[in-house]
Amino acid sequence: MSAHSARLQHAMKDLRDKWDVTLEYWDDQVAQDFEKNHLAPLEGLVKRNITGMDKLSEALGKIRKACDENG
Repeated sequence: MSAHSARLQHAMKDLRDKWDVTLEYWDDQVAQDFEKNHLAPLEGLVKRNITGMDKLSEALGKIRKACDENG
């Protein structure tokens, strides 16, 4: 599962990097609104999902270990 959270984290970083390049050419009120209304909330959602995925991965690892010990 952590491989998936790493991919998601990398994708968000790539999006942010590309957005930063875009701002070199498009930096008006519409761009600022887009960042505020779409990118910033998306970054927050991605961070929370990565945290959740990592916690789920940890829990699944503990369950697998417990099953192996009892199986």
